[in-house]
Amino acid sequence: MRRIVGATLAAILAAAAPAAGQTGPPPTPVPPFGSPSPYPQSLETPAPSARPPRIAAPSAVLVDLSTGHVLWERRPDRPRPIASLTKIMTVLIALESSNLDDVVTVSERATDEEGSELGLEAGERISVEDLLYALMLQSSNDGAIALAEHFGGSVDRFVRMMNRRARELGLESTEFSSPHGLEDRGLSTARDMAALTTEAFTHPAFVRIARTKVRAIPAAEGPPRRIQSRNAMLWLYPGSVGVKTGFTSAAGFCLVAAAERDGRRFAAVILGGPSAAFSDAATVLDHGFFTWRVRPVVEEGAQLQPVSIDGREVPVETGGTIEGLVRRGQGAVLRSLLDPSAGLPVRAGDVVGEVAAIVEGQEVGRAPLVAAEDVGSPAEDRALPPWWDDLLDSIASTVPRWLETIL
Repeated sequence: MRRIVGATLAAILAAAAPAAGQTGPPPTPVPPFGSPSPYPQSLETPAPSARPPRIAAPSAVLVDLSTGHVLWERRPDRPRPIASLTKIMTVLIALESSNLDDVVTVSERATDEEGSELGLEAGERISVEDLLYALMLQSSNDGAIALAEHFGGSVDRFVRMMNRRARELGLESTEFSSPHGLEDRGLSTARDMAALTTEAFTHPAFVRIARTKVRAIPAAEGPPRRIQSRNAMLWLYPGSVGVKTGFTSAAGFCLVAAAERDGRRFAAVILGGPSAAFSDAATVLDHGFFTWRVRPVVEEGAQLQPVSIDGREVPVETGGTIEGLVRRGQGAVLRSLLDPSAGLPVRAGDVVGEVAAIVEGQEVGRAPLVAAEDVGSPAEDRALPPWWDDLLDSIASTVPRWLETIL
């Protein structure tokens, strides 16, 4: 391993910054020496294909982050340890509970935490925002404990908050036992982690933090601590926007990797890989971007099957265009949803309900359902047309005069 000897701390920190044209993760900033990046400098993936991806990890999911729809899966409901992917929930609760500039006072308990550390000191005052960067980039276990104590009052109470939030999100196969995942007693599934990540991506601050490569965090004393994301996808995969790595011996290599291209934002969840999960994630994401496109699934004005209103057939059409994420060569099933209050008469253009577009059993969008023609009520049909009214008026005025004449 190459060692940098005799260099100044400033030079080490500068060396860790991404250089122009950087294609892979730069050296990891480990003062006072620094070390080469422990992460891959390239990805090994097959050519993108619509065929189901072949990966080494035993459990995986591909999810559309705009809708939460699962697009591809491999044993998605098998509970497994998830290592530091746990911190996604810790970060979510912090974002939902405070302002980023709130200040956390670090306890002795937090400084004693093992594993990946930011190097917090007892009594140090640090912002919630800086701790969130520490969790997402460096996977700081001491930062996770500091946040748990700040928001929960104790680690145990914070873990209960995590599990309560999991239930609220419908993560029925998830059980957390710590704010960092180091102990391997907490379990989740690829499907649940996809749903958790989808929720986290509704927070702009989460997206901003997750896609950050390098961050300087003020220290209690001395120069700032410069931390670097452990997610090599940020350097290696085009369009990467995060999210989080994890590893323990029991969990194996875990990764949630998100990327966006041409209006599509997907995430690959990889659990339990036998080796670094970056190539698996890239393979799954490639499959997603090759296979699914956002395109109109029904155009405005498309004619639909007539609907029955008050016992009469009413011709209907779509009152808008529906766009959705659709597999190559696949269409949508359209379902007319009549407004229960709709009744005759209707005029062309009247909204009588909604039309839903269904793709692979999942709804991708809706548009107004409008009447394509005028359809009158039975009472209107029984009414005499205007010319009959004129004729009857004429008869009514003529008959009396005629009777006067003959009498």
